[in-house]
Amino acid sequence: MQLPSDYSLKLCETIAAWRYEQLPPATVQTVKRIILDALGVIGGAGRAPGIRELNGRLSRWERTGSATGLIGKRAYSPPTAALANGAAAHALDFDDIHDASRVHSACVVLPAVLAIAEDAGPLSGRDFIVAMAIGLELHARLGLACVNSLAVGWHPTPVFGGLAASVAAGHLLKLDADRLRNALGIAFHQASGSIQSAFDGVITKRLGPGFAARDAVTSAFLAADGLTGTREPLEGKAGFFNLYARGDVQPALLTDDLGTLWRIDEFSFKPYPGCRCSHAAIAQGIKLHNEGLSAAAVESIEIRMSEENWKLVGMPYDVTRGSEVHAQFNAAYGFSHALTYGGVMLASFERPAINELHVAALAGKTRVITDASMARNAIAPVAIELRMRGGQIIQRYGKTIKGSPDEPMTDRDMLDKLRGCLAFGLNAPPLAADRLADVVSSIDETTDAGGAIVAAFPIAFSSTR
Repeated sequence: MQLPSDYSLKLCETIAAWRYEQLPPATVQTVKRIILDALGVIGGAGRAPGIRELNGRLSRWERTGSATGLIGKRAYSPPTAALANGAAAHALDFDDIHDASRVHSACVVLPAVLAIAEDAGPLSGRDFIVAMAIGLELHARLGLACVNSLAVGWHPTPVFGGLAASVAAGHLLKLDADRLRNALGIAFHQASGSIQSAFDGVITKRLGPGFAARDAVTSAFLAADGLTGTREPLEGKAGFFNLYARGDVQPALLTDDLGTLWRIDEFSFKPYPGCRCSHAAIAQGIKLHNEGLSAAAVESIEIRMSEENWKLVGMPYDVTRGSEVHAQFNAAYGFSHALTYGGVMLASFERPAINELHVAALAGKTRVITDASMARNAIAPVAIELRMRGGQIIQRYGKTIKGSPDEPMTDRDMLDKLRGCLAFGLNAPPLAADRLADVVSSIDETTDAGGAIVAAFPIAFSSTR
């Protein structure tokens, strides 16, 4: 792969010129939806394992700062606030996703942009939206350009997210193209994130976006201070494309039609927590439950999906692990819970639900395999076959996933999700969620976007939990 030596600089020149007025109204609305969805999911993580401990540690190290860790409204330095909020935004695996590129974007971009807005503010809502649009668009496009990164072991969310968010943060700091390239180069020097944490079902899976957001904030501020970064961060012989993607890149998917074709409009919102790769199976489990199918009458289950989905969620469910992350990344568990209860909620992926023996027994009867007829990296299709005790065979197929542009969530669905998340994690009443929704819906009219968001975000209410 041979690219011009000024490829990264030209990309940054394009981005440096972006202004609010060039964003299509529909894209602005999608950005607002993504912001609000991410804030809700952050609130939902208020009692998530790992997030309490992370904030406890960070708050012992830092007691003052110019940015806010939203869980508990703690004062932190901007990089630390981005770390705390990024981890929370991904902890429930309930955050937005660009299905084709398999990246969760707001969990990296929003924490970075919010930290910048607080420290360097007051900054207008319009500038905030443009920065968000830059990060979201670049993140999705990097994922598309390096679409096989997941197959070789990278977690695309933090690896690409830190790069994209560094440019978004730099734009909010009004860096010129050369300094945006420095920010990108400094972020590249820190880029990391293995998918092994998802395979292992461990807490580091939810920390990755926080690390990437922290690095993006650091990169933007250091670039603003005049520190130089890699001059060829993407195209160099040891640059991102050659080093991380081993040259398996389609650069045109990053740069062609940039600013005219908006990948932001392709983002999906999750109707259920847990890995997106299980959602099509979960939806079929809910439908079967609603049709009156009894989980007790099932003898065996076979779930067929694409190879990439299977790698993430196809392992047998091991109830003895007692791991929330393992349950989030297990199609057998997600389908079995959905079939048993007719729904999957946040509480479905925490104790005691993940330890319920009757659900685990059904998951133990479930075999998840690859289907050669499905494209290797297809995220939506699923085929399910249930063999009943009386010999009956039931088959179900899914071709779309709820929350995608093909099967979108309504405004009411999104408000219900926001209310549910804030109630779950912060015991916040619906009025608190509605206030936050009002602030985000009019964010482009405010002169202090960071201050408005932080002020509207609810602190934990008293709870009997």
